[in-house]
Amino acid sequence: MRLHVVSDVHGNTRALARAADGADGLIVLGDLLEFIDYRDPENGIIARLLGVEVSAEFGRLRRIGAPRAQMLGLLDRSWARFADPAAAVTEAVAESYAELFGVLSTLDVPVWAIPGNVDMPAAWPETDGVVAADGRVIGIGGVRIGFLGGVPLPGGVDPHRDGPWQPYFLSAADWTARLDALGPADVLCTHAPPDVPVLTYDVVTRRRELASRELTGRIRAEQPSHALFGHVHQPLARRARLGRTECVNAGHFRASERPYVLHL
Repeated sequence: MRLHVVSDVHGNTRALARAADGADGLIVLGDLLEFIDYRDPENGIIARLLGVEVSAEFGRLRRIGAPRAQMLGLLDRSWARFADPAAAVTEAVAESYAELFGVLSTLDVPVWAIPGNVDMPAAWPETDGVVAADGRVIGIGGVRIGFLGGVPLPGGVDPHRDGPWQPYFLSAADWTARLDALGPADVLCTHAPPDVPVLTYDVVTRRRELASRELTGRIRAEQPSHALFGHVHQPLARRARLGRTECVNAGHFRASERPYVLHL
């Protein structure tokens, strides 16, 4: 059985429509939405709602490694121009998801999907042929595949829940509890990477992205055949081995437009 795996789609519906070509199924590891396009500040939901200047400044702050509070503060101040910023975000997100899931519904293979950190899974539309797999172990082609979306924040940092944009960051404790609740799996599919330096360091932003030590520990202890993930757009290394487990970044699909091929 041949599965195609993509992550970090970030609104690239044109490539998404071809992602399953030649495959028996498609796995989507999150970040379907394009909130901020760091390469093109005129693109994305933030540019559409808050303007190109805010989008560009947010991208600049991220590139220089500014504190998370500073980046969120920029957005919080910018939402003040809306009488109901939550409604504006909800409408924009719904439009984007309608287009993205509309594309997924046209594929002639089954799709399993989990949310990434920029996604808002509560807004996902129910779509024929698309399985919301977050937090589940699903048998596919006789192989147990465990799925876990979102990204854990560092210990002691709580998710930002008082703004109109509600990205899918979880506290470290909550994300780890969900990982622990997953049953035995032959393949692990997450949005967040294991905490391995060559897999988490982004060579463009020049910083280590968020990852999970607990995921690393589970991989070392259980040795699934594969651990597949996304989140890091330009990693120092796309793959590494932990014992017999092949750890693979499925790729920044928006830019590469190439799926990772998993043979079961």
